[in-house]
Amino acid sequence: MTPDRRRRDYALLALLATLWGSSYLFQRVAVPEIPPLTLVAGRVTGGAVLLIAVMALRGVRFPRGRLVWRDLAIQSLLNATLAWVLLAWGIQHVDSALATVLNSTSPLWVFVFTMVLTGGRGAGWPHLLGTLAGLSGVVLIVGPAALAGLGDQVAGQIACVLGAVLYAFAALWGRRFTGIAPLAVAAGTMLCAALTLWPLAFVFEQPWRLAPSALALSAWGVLAVFCTGMALLLYFHLLGSLGALGTSSQAYLRQGVGVALGILLLGERPGPMVFAGVALAILGVILVNRPVKPAPLKAPNAP
Repeated sequence: MTPDRRRRDYALLALLATLWGSSYLFQRVAVPEIPPLTLVAGRVTGGAVLLIAVMALRGVRFPRGRLVWRDLAIQSLLNATLAWVLLAWGIQHVDSALATVLNSTSPLWVFVFTMVLTGGRGAGWPHLLGTLAGLSGVVLIVGPAALAGLGDQVAGQIACVLGAVLYAFAALWGRRFTGIAPLAVAAGTMLCAALTLWPLAFVFEQPWRLAPSALALSAWGVLAVFCTGMALLLYFHLLGSLGALGTSSQAYLRQGVGVALGILLLGERPGPMVFAGVALAILGVILVNRPVKPAPLKAPNAP
């Protein structure tokens, strides 16, 4: 990968972190008035409509074949249907700071699953150090006090962690779509999620009875267009260039982006611990994205 392309991918990674990092805020605004299944169903539907419209403008077609659509359906379960519903439910019962820390463990799970699936060859010590450094940075940025509630509201905390585990599986599963246009993969994933979620929402939440406020509807719209449609387009592009572990490292950047926006837009003045956390998060992303050196091949009779 050329230096220019790597710098571009890092910029896109920061943008993805911004889009997904802001989704916590918009979910907190919307979920008191729009229950989880309906919230996520509307989110993925809006994302699908946006992505399909862009596909039509660019002349991109959906992939064909039953096996491809089976894989897209599984991706939608891992990356949207189950993970987002778990997070939307869990965030009702867990403080947002603790939910952020728990949901930011996805790179750790990617590292573990990569090591298991590749027999220890898919990642190395720098990647483990980067994973732990990034997670430590998130804790410092959010504040160690966020961990004080660990153990309370256990069901909500488990939901947030399970969402991170599903993100890890999704990042690994999504590598199989490298030969398909990222736009088509993102749109197909959201379409499968919408077809799954709306029947569940109608059965369990009766969305036609809801009367959400303009603020909740606006948050819902931002989640659909920016935090879903645009974000997934970036996500599948980065899976092809940075890989599963590198793409999942955006979880560490989310809080750093929030700090930067607070300084630029709100005039906030964070303390030294926050800046130390941002530095650790950035270090974690750099280490996690180090290329894996292939092991040297042995001669047939070498010991």
